[in-house]
Amino acid sequence: MIDTNKLRGAIAQNGLTQCKVAKKIGVSPKTFYSKMKRGVFGSDEIYTMIKILKIEEPMEIFFTDKVT
Repeated sequence: MIDTNKLRGAIAQNGLTQCKVAKKIGVSPKTFYSKMKRGVFGSDEIYTMIKILKIEEPMEIFFTDKVT
């Protein structure tokens, strides 16, 4: 499960919006919002977000047991 609060923080910290991140990972903003709500992204999407958001500790965000 994804810690969506931490992911939102990483997006903001990089001066991006969820809409811009959606475009960078190749999905529509609507699809991105839906994936955020469910807390589930594909491995290729996660990999791309780690790179574009410069996430140093991806386990804390993308592979957490915590439900947000």
